[in-house]
Amino acid sequence: MSKISKEQEYKIKANVLDHLINHLRERTDVQNIDLMNLSGFCRNCLSKWYVKYAKEENYDLDYEESRKIIYGVAYSEWKSKYQSEATKEQIEQFKKNSLDD
Repeated sequence: MSKISKEQEYKIKANVLDHLINHLRERTDVQNIDLMNLSGFCRNCLSKWYVKYAKEENYDLDYEESRKIIYGVAYSEWKSKYQSEATKEQIEQFKKNSLDD
């Protein structure tokens, strides 16, 4: 494989992130707590990272705006339509994982 330019690398990464965001929008059955328990990040983490890197580019973006970008709708709408109450087991796993850090 030939050497990839920084510009190509950024474009590829942007496409990968777009694909991930769209995948998570479509997989409304996957709860954020499940993502956290399995991977250590969730849609809200992506939203926070989006704000962080937008600010590094001097773009003023608030957390709720970034959530809408990640979720595809207002977070309150997504939450009311798709979020279920976390089970006792999910919460225990989350607490256990949080202690491991």
